[in-house]
Order: sequence, then structure tokens, then C-alpha cells
Amino acid sequence: MSFYDSTVPAYLQILGSLSGLLSKAEAYCEAKKIAPEVLLGARLYPDMLPLSKQIQLACDFAAKGCARLSHSEVPSTPDTETSFAELRQRLAKTVDYLKTFTPAQFEGADSRDVTFPAAAGATMTLKGQEFVNRVSFPNFYFHAAIAHGILRHHGVEIGKRDFLGVA
Repeated sequence: MSFYDSTVPAYLQILGSLSGLLSKAEAYCEAKKIAPEVLLGARLYPDMLPLSKQIQLACDFAAKGCARLSHSEVPSTPDTETSFAELRQRLAKTVDYLKTFTPAQFEGADSRDVTFPAAAGATMTLKGQEFVNRVSFPNFYFHAAIAHGILRHHGVEIGKRDFLGVA
């Protein structure tokens, strides 16, 4: 299996599932007469980031991860989304961006140096496989899982199959 095949499809699967989760959340708000901004601003705990930011960060870790692995220009996306539709659009744009990558761009990426921002303005460099295993995937899945958890905690009827995108 190529390094491309072990990374890009994984990002695409969960980005697609997040879009589905947001559609279910929006329908839930409509059915229960809940203002969308209530769920978009919901958190699992007061010191955690809200749902909207969890979606934005999942998009960022997927897009920036692929860019760094392929040594492409790292995209910068402002966090301006304030609605379910805008967040689904950001997910769709991220999916479209990831689909521009080719397997050839990932050849040797597992052993290639990947430099990325770390805490307190510093940078860190890891080999591509280590970057995926220790930074990109863990952060991507963390934010996706927290988004799912926020919605489930607030009553949206979703489960594991929804998270996996196979519902």
C-alpha cells in the first residue's frame, strides 16, 4: 500500500462523515426548535473549544497534513464559519483540496522531513510517518471525535456508524 493510500482516504472518510453529522445536527435543531448557534457553540466542557472550531481544526489538520507531507504550500483558511451550511462548505472545500493530491506527491513522504509549527512559536521536524502517527492523525481524529461527542452529548441521534461514515 502506498503512503498516499494510507493517509488521504482516511482523511476523506472522516471529513465526509463530519458533513453528515452536521446535516443531522441541523435537522435536529430544526425538529427541536433549537437555535443553530446553540449547537455550533456547544462544548463538552467549558475549557474546550466549541463544535464549530472542532470542525475547522479537523479540516486544518487534514489539509495541512497533506500539504506538509507532499511539501506543498500549506493552505491558510480563516475561521469565519458561523452556520451548519458554512461548515459543510468548508468540509467540502477541504475534500476537494485533498482530492487534488496524487499518489506520486506522497512517494517517499513516509521518510521525508516534515517541519511544522509546535508550541510557543517553535517548529518541530519529524519524518513523514512519525508526523502522521504522532501529530496529524491524532489531532485530526481528536477534533473529529470531539465534534461527534458534542453532538451526541447534546442529544443528536448519532452513533459510531455515523462517525465512521457508514450509516
